[in-house]
Amino acid sequence: MPRLNVNSNDAPKAIGPYSQAVWAGDLLYCSGQTPIDPATGALVAGEIAEQTRQAFRNLRTVVEAAGLGMDDVMKVNVYLTSMSNFAGMNQVYLEQFSAPYPARTTVAVAGLPMNALVEIELIAKKRS
Repeated sequence: MPRLNVNSNDAPKAIGPYSQAVWAGDLLYCSGQTPIDPATGALVAGEIAEQTRQAFRNLRTVVEAAGLGMDDVMKVNVYLTSMSNFAGMNQVYLEQFSAPYPARTTVAVAGLPMNALVEIELIAKKRS
């Protein structure tokens, strides 16, 4: 099956050899988004809440470019550079989804591109 990629001009351009998202049947696999402002290409200033909101803004534009919405998200992976940021990230996460919430994994990592505090990736499913 060939890869069918999805790109949004309203999300940051990929900083490597990857697509913003790829369709696999009815599943949309979105690459991780860091809190880069697509207008400037710079990391947004601020703490975990501001950075998490920007990462989700970036993801939302890609999901919407695919014709889906955040209610179509089935799985989210969150990468934090410190678990001390979990509560702040979690508060913003609650603003993005309604119950029943997508499945989620949150892990701490040694570092992220551009010294971001958070990176988020997700999988969404086209409704039948």
